[in-house]
Amino acid sequence: MRWQAVGYRMVFLLTAAGVALSGPSTEKARAQDNGGAAAAGVVVDARGVLQKQVFADPGGQLTRQRIAAAKATLAPELTAFSKLRKISLNRLEDAVRDQGGAPTDEMRYLAGLLRVRYVFYYPETRDVVIAGPAEGWVTNVAGRVVGMTSGRPTVQLQDLVVALRAFPPGKAGTRVIGCSIDPTQEGLAEMQRFLRSVGSFATPAQTQYIVNGLRTSLGMQQVSINGVAPNTHFAQVLVEADYRMKLIGIGLERPPVRLVSFVDKASPSQVSRNALFRWFFTPDYQCVRQSRDGLAMELVGDGVKLIGENELVTAGGARQAASRSSGASQAFTTSFTKKYSELADRSPVYAELRNLIDLAVAAAYIQQEDFYGKAGWRMELLGNEGAFSVQTYNAPRQVESTVAAIWKGNRLMTPIGGGVHIEAGRALDSPNLLPDENGKVAGLHQEVQLDLPKGRWWWD
Repeated sequence: MRWQAVGYRMVFLLTAAGVALSGPSTEKARAQDNGGAAAAGVVVDARGVLQKQVFADPGGQLTRQRIAAAKATLAPELTAFSKLRKISLNRLEDAVRDQGGAPTDEMRYLAGLLRVRYVFYYPETRDVVIAGPAEGWVTNVAGRVVGMTSGRPTVQLQDLVVALRAFPPGKAGTRVIGCSIDPTQEGLAEMQRFLRSVGSFATPAQTQYIVNGLRTSLGMQQVSINGVAPNTHFAQVLVEADYRMKLIGIGLERPPVRLVSFVDKASPSQVSRNALFRWFFTPDYQCVRQSRDGLAMELVGDGVKLIGENELVTAGGARQAASRSSGASQAFTTSFTKKYSELADRSPVYAELRNLIDLAVAAAYIQQEDFYGKAGWRMELLGNEGAFSVQTYNAPRQVESTVAAIWKGNRLMTPIGGGVHIEAGRALDSPNLLPDENGKVAGLHQEVQLDLPKGRWWWD
């Protein structure tokens, strides 16, 4: 995030790279927050350019109709809420293979699984199992598949597949999964030239001129994705969560819960002329509780933290590390992290991001403990893009800069930056692992019964 002083009054000129979820390349994807008539969302066009959209469901009538229709079609055992639904991953792959590689909706949405809470391995039957709460699902007006009563997004097979491929059998795991939305060096240099042309003083009458000038000089911002294929649902959730967080920070999106935003606390008099602030989602790496025998692990906590990073921008647009911290940035990241669970309950994209982090850590655990080898599971279908395709989305590549102006004093500030950075393996480092002191995780592992009929891959 970059700030610039321009005169006897202060106008916040806040810039962000706008993105969000897109659906498969043949359809438009939409995003909706729970509990409101308006839904925020975007599409990614064939050029990889992201655009924001808004959808409405006045009074929730359409949502109620969709839930009623879903209840009429889903099997009763799927619609009922389950505290702990279990899914055998290798049996699931066999079931998908039996379908000719074309999964049913029950498979696509993992029998309504809302979150991965446990990973179990059973030597007797050689099953690799994930488990967590589940309920019946419905596609809401924004195109998200969510629980009928909770409104939380389901864990999707396509995202599970991406995570497993990042930590596959017989190969090294992916070190970093993430995304970043950044202005180009040329854009930063052009922005500084434009701000110098504005001069030392500005008035409210110049606000729109400065906003347009900033947007034009910055140009298109670049979207980069690491560790997973960019043309997947997994990648697009990363990017949407990054963007929506950034909009909240700079005051362009009202969060569904009370939290301290960046603009609430920002004081431009305390920020360097060429400061660049960045905010990143990372896992809370102390999130794994492991049984003594290593056959079971539990994912604990909310799993997600927002952290800040400071940089400086040179006249030529280059970036370098800065030593000075920002109280406003720290207040925002601390508040966002503290409120993350509440945000995830109200805004599905943050629950989806948490699900992706859970999946990445679970996949890393499966690989580290060599459950693949112990189970003799080579993941020949799900691990093969040619046999089971998940790379069906338009890859996000660029987005226009978004600028908001707020007069608040006597300086002009222009913040930019953000991203997601997941090093799933760090959660499994010894200093981060939590002991199963009371034997709860081991106890749950022992309670699970695996006397399943042929073709059955999930059970309660």
